[in-house]
Amino acid sequence: MTEKTIKLGKKKKNTFMDKVKEILPEGGNLNLCLTCGACSSGCPATGLENMDPRKFLRMAALGMDDELTSTPWVWMCTMCQRCIYVCPMKIDIPQLVYNARDTWPRETRPKGILGSCDMALKNESGSAMGTSPDDFTFVVEDVLEEYQEAQPEFKDMQAPIDKQGAEFFLNQNSREPVTEPDEMVPLWKILHLVGANWTYGSKGWGGENYCMFLAEDASWKHLVQQSTDQAHELGCKTFLNTE
Repeated sequence: MTEKTIKLGKKKKNTFMDKVKEILPEGGNLNLCLTCGACSSGCPATGLENMDPRKFLRMAALGMDDELTSTPWVWMCTMCQRCIYVCPMKIDIPQLVYNARDTWPRETRPKGILGSCDMALKNESGSAMGTSPDDFTFVVEDVLEEYQEAQPEFKDMQAPIDKQGAEFFLNQNSREPVTEPDEMVPLWKILHLVGANWTYGSKGWGGENYCMFLAEDASWKHLVQQSTDQAHELGCKTFLNTE
């Protein structure tokens, strides 16, 4: 009797699941999923592009790499982590989504997120609107003076920039100084009334991080580092992240 050797297909290298297992606890055991649907029931992106978190997770477990890494749904997920909160097994589906985003060629990623990330990388503010440190300082000082005059009860209110030794380092949504400067004031008032010792930094004050949503680790790290370096330079003890 002649023996025959049966050769099974070789395992694909660098598959989506291989990457997932490198970053998820306990080897990324997606079989822990109970398919209860709790993740999908509270997901704001459920039903978009015929996808939901439970379906996305099961497709990952089945090795459906091509479908997972090409569906536009990964850019519709807000990564709010509500699915983790309600999951009885605490499976990190947003991490799977992030990993799927990372497989997209950079130039094919959503233009809005891509453009905002690139703009933030071009200036020391970290502003997705491209606002320079000098322009930010001008707007803050101008708005502060206006409210000090218009509302005498807040004549002593301050909005310091680059104050050494402040307890709190505050960042700011970069759209507000450009399009809605009055929206900065309510938080100033709260900090004033509670007597907080705080400051903005002229550098690294941009609060949002579009590079994180773009799934670009090096750029994400650069923006965070820019802010924390400024906070350390000013001797601040606590980082107040408004975003």
